Amino acid sequence: MCMPPVPLSKIDDMGFMCCSSHPLRAASLLLLCFCVVLSRVHAGGSRSRELYIAYLGDVKHEHPDDVVASHHEMLGTLLQREGSSASMVYHYKHGFSGFAAMLTADQATRLAEFPGVISVQPSKTYRSTTTRSWDFLGLHYPSSHMPASELLHASNYGEDIIIGVIDTGIWPESRSFSDQGYGPVPSRWKGKCQVGPDWGNNNCSRKIIGARFYTVGIADKYLKADSLSPRDHNGHGTHTASTAAGSTVEEEVASFHGLAAGVARGGAPRARIAMYKSLWSVDETGSTASVLAAIDDAIHDGVDVLSMSLASRDGSDDYSFATLHAVQKGITVVMSAGNDGPRAQTVANSSPWGITVAASKLDRSFPTVVTLGNKQQMVGQSLYYQPKNSSSRSNFASLACISTCTKEALEEAFSGEELTGIILLCYKEPQAPFNPQGVFIQASTYVVDHGGSGLIFVQRTTDALEVIPYYCTGIACVLVDPDVGNKMHQYCMDSSSPRLAKIEPARTVTGKGILAPKVAAFSSRGPSIDYPAFIKPDIAAPGSNILAAVRNSYETMSGTSMAAPHVTGVAALLKAMHPDWSSAAIKSAIVTTACVTDQRGMSILAEGLPRKVADPFDYGGGNINPSRAAHPGLVYDINPRNYNKFFQCAIINQRTSTSVGCNATLLAYNLNLPSISVPDLRGPITIPRMVTNVGDVHSVYHAIVQSPDGVKMEVFPPVLVFDNANKVQKFDVKLSPMWNLQGDYTFGSLTWHNDLHTVRIPVAARITNQDFYADVA
Repeated sequence: MCMPPVPLSKIDDMGFMCCSSHPLRAASLLLLCFCVVLSRVHAGGSRSRELYIAYLGDVKHEHPDDVVASHHEMLGTLLQREGSSASMVYHYKHGFSGFAAMLTADQATRLAEFPGVISVQPSKTYRSTTTRSWDFLGLHYPSSHMPASELLHASNYGEDIIIGVIDTGIWPESRSFSDQGYGPVPSRWKGKCQVGPDWGNNNCSRKIIGARFYTVGIADKYLKADSLSPRDHNGHGTHTASTAAGSTVEEEVASFHGLAAGVARGGAPRARIAMYKSLWSVDETGSTASVLAAIDDAIHDGVDVLSMSLASRDGSDDYSFATLHAVQKGITVVMSAGNDGPRAQTVANSSPWGITVAASKLDRSFPTVVTLGNKQQMVGQSLYYQPKNSSSRSNFASLACISTCTKEALEEAFSGEELTGIILLCYKEPQAPFNPQGVFIQASTYVVDHGGSGLIFVQRTTDALEVIPYYCTGIACVLVDPDVGNKMHQYCMDSSSPRLAKIEPARTVTGKGILAPKVAAFSSRGPSIDYPAFIKPDIAAPGSNILAAVRNSYETMSGTSMAAPHVTGVAALLKAMHPDWSSAAIKSAIVTTACVTDQRGMSILAEGLPRKVADPFDYGGGNINPSRAAHPGLVYDINPRNYNKFFQCAIINQRTSTSVGCNATLLAYNLNLPSISVPDLRGPITIPRMVTNVGDVHSVYHAIVQSPDGVKMEVFPPVLVFDNANKVQKFDVKLSPMWNLQGDYTFGSLTWHNDLHTVRIPVAARITNQDFYADVA
C-alpha cells in the first residue's frame, strides 16, 4: 500500500534515499519512491506544494490568538480532511493579517477566491542590495575643532528612537554597539531577545534592545551555512546597523587597514537597534515569508524607523502591503533602490509610502601609484595595503600583459602555468563596461590561484572597489581607466627590456579636490515599471566604499544597501527632533531639501556610459542634506489611509482582478507626494498639491517653475501666504503638452522659496499620443 502524499520539500531527500545501499531498507524505500513517482504522474505535478503568502488586510481581531484561530479556520475549510496545521507555516497577526502556508497551485487559486482574501502569492527569494560619509553630509560630530551639527544637537543624537533593521543579523561584540552611558530600554518596547546556539540573553543590551531570527521559507542549505540565531556571520547586517545607529567609537580610530580612517559612528548614534535576521548565509538570501514575519513583528514591537536593505531577485515588491501597514502605524520605512544600474527601469521598492534610496559617492578616493620599468608613474585606485609592522617594501615584479582577462582567455594565454610573483595587466575594458565584476573576479581568482602578486585591471569607473577585499587576498589589485591602461599597454609593446611594474600601497584622499557627490553606476534607476506615476528612487545617499562595522573590525562595502541606512539615520534624527511629524512629512523634508548641485554649484553627475547630468530617475529629489531637512519650511503631508484610494488594490494584488476594501477614486499622480510624474501626458491636466507650513508662522512663499522640455507648466496660485489661521495651503500644477507626439521623459521642478527656505520637488513628464510606450529614459 502506498504511503500518504509527501511534501515536495522531502522529495529530494527521498531521491537520495532511493539510491541508498542499505539492504534491509531497499525494498521499502523502493516501494516508497515508486509511490511518490506514481502519485506525481497521476497528479500531473499539480500536487507539488510551494510556500504561498495569503494576505487578508487589516487585523480584525483584538487578540493575536483570535487572528491565528481565524487563519486555521480558513485554511481548514480549504483543506478539509487534510487539516491546516501541517500546511500552516507562519501567522501574520500584529500589523496586518495573513499567513504563509504550503499549498498546491490549485489550492492557492481556490484560497484566493475566499471572502476576505485580498491576495495569494508565491513566496519569493530576496537578496541584500562610516567614517567619512556623515561629515561629507554635514552631520558633524563634536570634536576639538568643530561643534556638533545643529540636527545632532537638537535631536539629542536620536536618543531613544528605535530603529528596526531587517538584514543578516548583528555582531553584538562590536564596539559600534556599546551601550555605555545608555539609560533603560524605553518602556514602550515590546520586542524580545531570541536566543540561539551562539546568542544568549546577555547579547542584547541597552543598545541592541531586540533581536529575532526567521527561518520561514529558507532552504536548509542556507540555514546550515549560518547559525540559528540573530548573530551575523555575513557582515552585511552589522554594517548597515552600525551605519544607521552605531555608537561613537572615540577611543580608537576605525579604518580598513589604515585606509578610510576616522571616528566610527552612525547617523543617529544614540538610537536603539532591533535586529530582525531574515537574510541568511554568504548569499544573503531571504524569502517573502520571512521578511513579512519580520515586518509584522517590528510593527508589534514598537520600532520607529524600519530599515530594509533588500530587494527581490526579480525586482518585484511583494512585501509592499506589509510596509504600508507599518507606515499606517506611524513607522517610517526606508528601502534600498537596488544595484542593477545604470539601466533604466530597474529600481526596486517603488511603493510611494516608503523612502527608496539610490547610492551616491562621497569625496573620498584611494589613489594608488603604479611605477613601470621605465620609471613612468601612473595612478589608479585600490584598497591595497601592507600589514602593520611589515618591513617589506613594494618591489618591481614582472609584468604580463593581456587584452581580455576572462577565464578562457587566461587559460589559453598561460596554459595553466604558474604566475609566481607576476603582476597581470588586463589592458582592455570588458565588453559589458558596467558589469565588469564578473571578469574582474575571474582575473583576480586566476592570479591568486597561480601565485601572482598583483592585478591591474582596466575599468571606466576606477573607484568601484567593492569586490577587491573579497577577491584580492594576498595580492595588490588596482583599477585604472582606459587611458592609463592604453599607456601601460604601449609600454608592454615598446619595451625591449624585461617588462616590470611596482604597485605602491593606496592612500586616502578626501575633500573638495574630488568631484562629489555622483550617482554610482550600480545604483538602480527609474522609472518604476509597476508605478511610473511615482518618481523613484526618492533620494540619494552615500553608498560607495562605505566603512562600517563588520564583526569586531571595520570594512568597506558598496551598494544601495549602504545608502539606505544613511537615510534611516537621518529619519531617526528627524523623528526625535519632530516627534509629531508623520512618515510622509519626514520623507517630504528629506526630498524637498536635497542637493542637485555640489559645493561649487556644479550639477551632480550620474555614472553611466557616458556620464551625464543626473535626473530624478537617478536620484529622486537629489543627494540628501540632513541639516536642511531639519528645517524644510513646508512639507507635503499625507494621511496614510489615503494611499489606499490611489491603487485599486494593484499594489496589493497585481496578478488578479480581486479588489477588496479599496476606494480607488483618484489618479495616482494626484497623491500628495513631494514629486510629480505623468507617464502619459496627452492633453492639459491639472494636478492638486497641498503643503503644510512647519516653519515661521507668518511666511510667504513664491513659486519658481522649471518646465520639462516640451511641456508648459503653470502653478496656481503662484504665491502662498501662511499665518495662524492658514497653516495648510492648496495649489494646482497644470501641465500641457506643447506638441502631439510619442515622446520620452523630460524633467523639470517646482520650487517654493522665501528668504529662509527652498522647497523643491522634481517633475517628470512623458508626452504620448498612442497606447504603446518606448525609448524610456
